[in-house]
Amino acid sequence: MTPPVTQRATAPQILSRCRDLVRPALARTVRQLHPWHGEITAFSLGWDGVDGGEIPGAQGKGVRQALAVLGAQAVGAKPQSAVLGAVAVELIHTFSLLHDDIMDGDETRRRRATAWKAYGTGPAVLAGDALFAQAVQTLADAPGPQCVRAVRLLAGTLNDLVRGQADDLLFESRPWTGPEAVQPHEYRLMAEHKTGSLLGCAAGLGAVLGGAGRTEADALTAAGRHLGVAFQCADDVLGIWGDPAVTGKPVHSDLRRRKKTYPVLAALAAAGPAATELGALLRGGGPLDDTAVRRAAELTEDAGGRAAAAAEAHRHLESARACLDSVPLAPDALDEILTLLPYVVERTV
Repeated sequence: MTPPVTQRATAPQILSRCRDLVRPALARTVRQLHPWHGEITAFSLGWDGVDGGEIPGAQGKGVRQALAVLGAQAVGAKPQSAVLGAVAVELIHTFSLLHDDIMDGDETRRRRATAWKAYGTGPAVLAGDALFAQAVQTLADAPGPQCVRAVRLLAGTLNDLVRGQADDLLFESRPWTGPEAVQPHEYRLMAEHKTGSLLGCAAGLGAVLGGAGRTEADALTAAGRHLGVAFQCADDVLGIWGDPAVTGKPVHSDLRRRKKTYPVLAALAAAGPAATELGALLRGGGPLDDTAVRRAAELTEDAGGRAAAAAEAHRHLESARACLDSVPLAPDALDEILTLLPYVVERTV
């Protein structure tokens, strides 16, 4: 008798399963915070209070949590071994969003007010600081002999993350065109630090806490870093051309803020009339009105910026797959990681 064919789990099913595994430990950790910080954190996570359920559409997908869990399974460990790593990464991710929203002046995230708009700048900064400290404490208290390696990986990630954020802020003061302009390769390195480092840390922490050797942990970390660059490129496309009803952000929001993103930088680096006109438009000192923003989006696409960002994302996806292929990993977990890769990049929200 032929055995029944097992249906492969979809990316949303994988993410949901990993979130459900991590959620109790994450809730316990949030309750350990000062009540004020816990309330702000629960709000940022899209929860209806510290002990409440999730508010539909107000929480993230949990990609980093899933990478940690699957990282452990990929090296033959039980998924539970990665839970504290997943919690630490989620706390750091939330910390970074709290501070990024303040630095960028973003007033909405996931279709509702950001924490600094809801609670004030000072409370949001302080809550982020509390999450930073709690993430380190969570890993330091993890049982087993791997906690030192885990804390060291997290510390390196934090250094990369703030380095990437510093470069991102410094890019704002550089010109759009000319010898001092930000080049696509500089943006790529910034994205690896700011976004890729935490995704790499998630997968690497799962492997480390699962008892993996250096080779396997490094391969999973590298794969996550490539995925982070791909994620950032896809996010940049959404920041210009995403549907506001889906993304929760105004159309052309990144262009309106004159944010230097990969599609725009790639378009400006191209030769041709569209790139020239785009550069002249962005160099103008006044604010971009609706007509100017629409024209900037058209010129960015005409100059090849949108296609270049998509191509860059897929190049990094292939690099992530190559990292995963370089070491022996548990087939089922590897299959689920490979299922997540295109989903993260081809998402619409």
